[in-house]
Amino acid sequence: MTAVYWLEQTESDVAVEDDWLDGAEAQRLGELRFAKRRADWRLGRWTAKRAVAGFLKLPRERHTLAAIEIRAAASGAPEVFLPTGTGPSVSLSHSAGRALCVVTSDAPAIGCDLEKIEPRSDAFVDDYFTAAERAVIPPSFGAQRDLTVALLWSAKESVLKVLHEGLRLDTRSVTVIPFGAISESVDWQPFEARSADGQTFHGWWRSANGFVRTSIASPPSDRPVELES
Repeated sequence: MTAVYWLEQTESDVAVEDDWLDGAEAQRLGELRFAKRRADWRLGRWTAKRAVAGFLKLPRERHTLAAIEIRAAASGAPEVFLPTGTGPSVSLSHSAGRALCVVTSDAPAIGCDLEKIEPRSDAFVDDYFTAAERAVIPPSFGAQRDLTVALLWSAKESVLKVLHEGLRLDTRSVTVIPFGAISESVDWQPFEARSADGQTFHGWWRSANGFVRTSIASPPSDRPVELES
């Protein structure tokens, strides 16, 4: 089975200085006009670099992080480049001042997503979910419905990242199938997802602090392992 590791960071974890960015990253940051976009971008890059450093057992000093470059591929997916060549596979997600990165050297395709648990309208559910998914979403508004919708949506995002498509594909081209009852769980729980072209994916999800996290690797992974922050 594929070994996948994960790290989560918040905006308060990010260094104030920018000396942990390499030259190309610093240039890219300077091109971002809006404060929120800059903050999200810095948080994502910081989290990815810290995750890669932890995975490779490198020091966490800022000069070490500066030697780890995170570039955007043509698909928009993050790619890792080290002084010695390409690095491990990563996937990255951020939401509401928090970021998640998963990393592996065992799988060419990996995806993760982080979603804030919050109310979503019936119109949202009708527009983005398949009939099979709508059948497992509680009809009454409340915490259970919010968690279920967040989980299904997050899992779809992770699958679409594994497919290197993102939201360019119709979200209804993926059907997520949770195993068992959906309830708050800080431990990673399994789920399955199937794409319209017949592919089946096996992933993991957990919830804590008002957020849902999902992770998928192809080939399938064991339960994700947390890296030291």
